[in-house]
Amino acid sequence: MSHFYDDYHVGYRHETYARTITESDHSLFCALVGYHVPLFIDEEYARKTQFGGRICPSALVMSISTAMTESLFRDSILASLGIENGKFLLPVRIGDTIHTEVEVIAMRPSAKADRGVVTFRDRVLNQHGESVFEIDKIVLIRRQPAAARS
Repeated sequence: MSHFYDDYHVGYRHETYARTITESDHSLFCALVGYHVPLFIDEEYARKTQFGGRICPSALVMSISTAMTESLFRDSILASLGIENGKFLLPVRIGDTIHTEVEVIAMRPSAKADRGVVTFRDRVLNQHGESVFEIDKIVLIRRQPAAARS
């Protein structure tokens, strides 16, 4: 269900569905964007690193997390204004199951009365409850029509 600006408040929280990252997800993403980094595609090479095996590109994790949260404002988003404070905290591996916890950390009305700016903090956790990625997303969101607000 899509939310409008008026449906949020600072402190609002939402937890997304969980999704397991598959070999296909990993391979297709690396091929699509042209990642040929041995740490992502060469198991023998990656086994000798501090990670002990291949890890997923951080951009894959960020992309999946973004898709998980889109239902919050699918029909009300006007623009993505920016991202801040991105932190990749732990590696994500093929077979890991992740979900995203979303919190509204800031809100402000726009100069135009039919919209407002919401800052969401997204925290991606793995199947062990460990935080693997965090980012703040600043989004311009439509307000409910005036008739619905009165």
